[in-house]
Amino acid sequence: MAAVRGDSPAARAGLRAGDRLLAINGAPLRDAIDFHFWAGEPRLSLSLERGGRARRAVLHRGGADLGLELEAPRPSEISTCANKCVFCFIHQLPKGMRKSLYVKDDDFRLSFLHGNYITLTDLEEDELARIEEQRLSPLYVSVHATDPELRHRLLGQPRVKRGLLPVMERLARAGIAMHAQIVLCPEWNDGAQLERSVHELAALHPGVVTTAVVPVGLTRHRERLPALRRVTADEALSLVASIEAWQRAFLAALGTRFVFAADELYLEAGLALPAARAYEGFAIAEDGVGLVRRFLDGFARARVPARVPKPRAVTIVTGEMFAPILEPLLGQVRVEGLTMALAPVANEWFGRGIGVAGLLTGQDIQTQLAGRALGDEVLVPATAIRDADGVFLDDLTPGEVAESLGVPVRMVEPTPAGLLSAALGRSAPAAPS
Repeated sequence: MAAVRGDSPAARAGLRAGDRLLAINGAPLRDAIDFHFWAGEPRLSLSLERGGRARRAVLHRGGADLGLELEAPRPSEISTCANKCVFCFIHQLPKGMRKSLYVKDDDFRLSFLHGNYITLTDLEEDELARIEEQRLSPLYVSVHATDPELRHRLLGQPRVKRGLLPVMERLARAGIAMHAQIVLCPEWNDGAQLERSVHELAALHPGVVTTAVVPVGLTRHRERLPALRRVTADEALSLVASIEAWQRAFLAALGTRFVFAADELYLEAGLALPAARAYEGFAIAEDGVGLVRRFLDGFARARVPARVPKPRAVTIVTGEMFAPILEPLLGQVRVEGLTMALAPVANEWFGRGIGVAGLLTGQDIQTQLAGRALGDEVLVPATAIRDADGVFLDDLTPGEVAESLGVPVRMVEPTPAGLLSAALGRSAPAAPS
């Protein structure tokens, strides 16, 4: 266990951080999922190990919160991906970054717990049976194409050639909900192949709840990798038109739009984002579907004071993709004494084809902001910090960037409330209206 909160059921049972839980009521534990599956009883008889010695404890539930935090799986315990997808982002990383960034997980447990996408190609029978038994739902599935031969090529022709749809059909019959993803690679899985994939997945609804179509992301580090290109503006326009036509048909037939275009396709095509209702609850916003709409609506609801107690100036960092959205929003904010300057940072580390703020590096930020009048603080979206150690992808810390720029750097939650609160100098987000 990573932590035990004081005055909690776990603390009263005598549990401590560092204890290794082995079994609950006689059921052996393999991981956190097993723990939560077996921990629903009011009385839990625990077998554990502390300092190399076996111990027992009895925990009595007083509610849903047991007051303990389980440790995250070690990298050696995570199932890794044996595929070599032609578009795999990890294969496009430059050399010399920290080792954890090169780990390709394909673990159904992380899909259930954290929404990571998995291919289902390496699942053994006992793992499929476990998903069914423990009702590990929803899962997030990297589909890319339902045509078996095409999918095999997209996955880099792995040694194991396994049909996808039969596995998804089995999971759907077992009541497992799935969110599918298609990474759209022009001249590979677009056109008729995309239409086939979307409709064959729709045939599994409600087992397959949604399908997201996401354009391929390409860095400048693609040495000795298959030839791929980005989606053009005209292609994005055509894709959105096709997806919205399918949405209308699915809404009439299934009661759901089912297939959704990533925000990036709308931005690339120069189209306005759909209204919030078109995203049906934003179930896959973290996949880049509906994030912009959610931000726009949140910004419209935000309230700011008429003035700040003392003059304040901030520089707001964002990626090149979101800058055209954010700039007019900031222009609408009228707070006496507050000056906000937008600083779109080009991604030179990965290449200009990567425009999202979450992949900005400390080096690009400090290089491109050097010599500018930055005001009292530089605000950077917290999504650019991807490691538990609190560093950018290039291992620079916000403190090191701040020292280089000579101005404090604040990591900001990428929400309207988080951004505006930081701009105003507040420590907590402003309450929505």
